Amino acid sequence: MTRLKLTICPNCGNKNLKKVRKAVTGTRQGKRYSSPAVEFYECPDCGERIYDAAAIRQIEQHSHVRTKQTPARRIA
Repeated sequence: MTRLKLTICPNCGNKNLKKVRKAVTGTRQGKRYSSPAVEFYECPDCGERIYDAAAIRQIEQHSHVRTKQTPARRIA
């Protein structure tokens, strides 16, 4: 899987988008979580954060909330 390579903020158009590694905290389904050392892009002007698929998986692992999987359909 390829990582994102961004240079321009999709929100404000700033050409100074920075790749950072920070802890991401939040609340999901009423529970607080913290995911350390997540790598993502952040705009220093507007604060927009852009996460790639690997970063989202890392955050989901620390959020302790599982996504609901649909059962496979059986064909008679």
